[in-house]
Amino acid sequence: MKLRLILITAVTLAVLAGVVGYQMIRWAEAPLKSEAEHPPTKIVVVPEGTAFQQVAALLEQEQLIKSRSAFVWLGKSQEVDRKIHPGEYEFHAAMPPAEILAKMIAGRIVLHSVTIPEGYTLNQIADVLADHHITDRADFLKVADDKLFIKSLGIAADSLEGYLYPDTYRFPRPTSGKDVIRTMVDQLAQVMTQEWQARAKDIRMTVHEVLTLASVIEKETGSGGERPQIASVFHNRLKKKIPLQSDPTVIYALSNFDGNLRKKDLSNPSPYNTYRWAGLPPGPIASPGADSIRAALFPALSSYLYFVSKNDGTHQFSATLPEHNRAVEKYQKRPFRRAPHSQILRRHNGKPALSERGVA
Repeated sequence: MKLRLILITAVTLAVLAGVVGYQMIRWAEAPLKSEAEHPPTKIVVVPEGTAFQQVAALLEQEQLIKSRSAFVWLGKSQEVDRKIHPGEYEFHAAMPPAEILAKMIAGRIVLHSVTIPEGYTLNQIADVLADHHITDRADFLKVADDKLFIKSLGIAADSLEGYLYPDTYRFPRPTSGKDVIRTMVDQLAQVMTQEWQARAKDIRMTVHEVLTLASVIEKETGSGGERPQIASVFHNRLKKKIPLQSDPTVIYALSNFDGNLRKKDLSNPSPYNTYRWAGLPPGPIASPGADSIRAALFPALSSYLYFVSKNDGTHQFSATLPEHNRAVEKYQKRPFRRAPHSQILRRHNGKPALSERGVA
């Protein structure tokens, strides 16, 4: 009799436990609010190393789940409480807890779009990434200057200037400087195809030289259609061993450029000063886009050696110095030139930063 009573009690308790467990599961998997209530989306950041109990407390605090205890039990029951990924998540209160948990297990974190414009330098790229809270500016620049890291990427250069391809990317917050750089370098590798690398060899240029020339082309014009003509000027000057005389290369070497290029700047001993030294500068001065890289590889066939800004974003190209001087006379009469003691040669307000080729 006593044994029978014990068995009945045990069965009853088991049934009750099952019912309670089932109700607990249903309750735990039920969303806090219905879709009809249109609850707002909330961003939840799970830092690296956060304990599962802390995650549950955070979700409860943000009113995304009914109970932290139930959420912890749900995670433990599925043996996934230690498998969630850190990062930034987007949730709303109409999501069932099981869906919230599944999203964190899968690591479906929020990705933020960030656009790196063509012609940006490393410092400018670092500013954009920091402004979007993608990565720390100082960390990014430190990594970009790390010679061992650069070598590990298969890049034979002292700097990553010019090797971070300008494009629109989607990054989580935060992303390490190294991961951002790897992504951008990989994108450049997709653009710099085997065909283009073969073309570089055909014209007796290394990839580094191509990117260097492309970066100068990028900074010289905002008019995509004339990039091949700009490239032809530089290729012709390189062949004739005439200095490139590119203002953007001079500006790149100036530590405190205020928007005005002065005569004294043209005597800067920097190897980037292409008024003082013939040939290409030591490396890229910015990140070139695909059009500028293509122009460096496939310049227009011309006899041009000079070009001057028309002040409308385009240029006048010339094959001889007399032609060029007439173009300068026509297009470069500016008020500041008539100032009696002005030492300012040109004013630069962003791209294009243009020089007057052949002017002493």
